Amino acid sequence: MPHLRFRAINPEMVKTLSQPLVDQLQPLMDCPREDFTIEHISSSFFFDGRQSSAYPFVEVLWFDRGQEVKDKVAGAITEQVRGALGEDFEVAVVFLPLNACDYYDNAEHYG
Repeated sequence: MPHLRFRAINPEMVKTLSQPLVDQLQPLMDCPREDFTIEHISSSFFFDGRQSSAYPFVEVLWFDRGQEVKDKVAGAITEQVRGALGEDFEVAVVFLPLNACDYYDNAEHYG
């Protein structure tokens, strides 16, 4: 934990981003590297009855660490994605807070 899900970015780019992104996020989130999960989700986007392109979309599932950390993490993700794809890209970062009592690891919850 934390778990980052990437959409509208090709899998090779997510693979390339995985190391420098964790390098930058690990001290911000104050958790071990091995707790990070990076996932690519293949998806299709549609608008007005047609398939359309979409801008990069990153979901962050995590145990909330407060607004200051959230702002820094969103900035780091946006910076890394733009650095890989180009500064003109809009990047959406959405945080999905998890409750420790709802998160189980080997049948044991954290809360």
